[in-house]
Amino acid sequence: MLRAPIRLGLQIPNFNFPEVSEEQLFEKLTDIAGAAESSGFDTVLVMDHLHQIRGVGPPENWMLEGNALLGGLAARTERVNLSLLVGATTYRNPALHAKLTTTLDVISGGRAIHGIGAGWNEEEATAYGYDFPSLKVRFERLEDHLNIARAMFTQSQASYEGKHHSITGAFNNPQPIRGDIPIMIGGSGEKKTLRMVAQYADASNFFGDAERIKHLVGVLEGHCERLGRDIGEITKTRLGTLVVKQSQEEADSLFKHISESSGMPAERLASWIVGDPDTVAEKCTELIDAGLDGLIFNSPEVHDLETVQLIGETLGPLCSGVPSGRSSAG
Repeated sequence: MLRAPIRLGLQIPNFNFPEVSEEQLFEKLTDIAGAAESSGFDTVLVMDHLHQIRGVGPPENWMLEGNALLGGLAARTERVNLSLLVGATTYRNPALHAKLTTTLDVISGGRAIHGIGAGWNEEEATAYGYDFPSLKVRFERLEDHLNIARAMFTQSQASYEGKHHSITGAFNNPQPIRGDIPIMIGGSGEKKTLRMVAQYADASNFFGDAERIKHLVGVLEGHCERLGRDIGEITKTRLGTLVVKQSQEEADSLFKHISESSGMPAERLASWIVGDPDTVAEKCTELIDAGLDGLIFNSPEVHDLETVQLIGETLGPLCSGVPSGRSSAG
């Protein structure tokens, strides 16, 4: 059994929904999470940003703090895993972040996943007064973070001496419900990120088409072989955007409208999966056959509960049948 049991995840990156006020927003989000849970999704994920990011919306759009939101959703759901996709090392001391995820795990009855990455948004960090060091230093901080988080997830009192972050006799009580919390690293960097996935993580999250995914899984497998790790222990996932309608014509029409009105770059739109349920299932099968264990999608119509249900019912059976822990050869 995979330690990070992500087969089909719903990411919610946007909080500006039609005719939804501030007072109604959390209830709408709980409705979305509930629809996901009842229709075939096993994981709900949110971003770790302080304002909206390019490619999703203007920076002034609404943005909720991810850990607090996940805690609220934990109290309103029963089965779905809950995670940031993914947290940024630049925004929190790693010991505090480990404590936050442990708290989420306790609130949810053992459904937390610890999503983390090196962080990339310099403009955002500057806006909120956070240090944004070089990529080299951010990766060093990520390695410290991974060691501290695992120590605190598995020990009631932990110590670790790192290059940038250390803990000395740090308590993490109560301990996680399962005795540990799965760690997911986001990113596709072949030399550093995937090496850290092989060394420290229980899940990875990629971007790209089937050919790119197959290549990345092969790179990860190489790191695992060098480190003596079984790649089958790592849940390999991909994040993408999905437009699905009952007919291909409806899906194409919605996609055309978004393309013409959103201002999103063409290369980003080209990665979207667009179609009716059969077309979507066929394209997702290609991704799974490239070596993935799970799929994570966001949708421009996530506010529409029938769309959430359609995605879950279309892909839930497909993803639930994926063999656990496959290599690049499938």
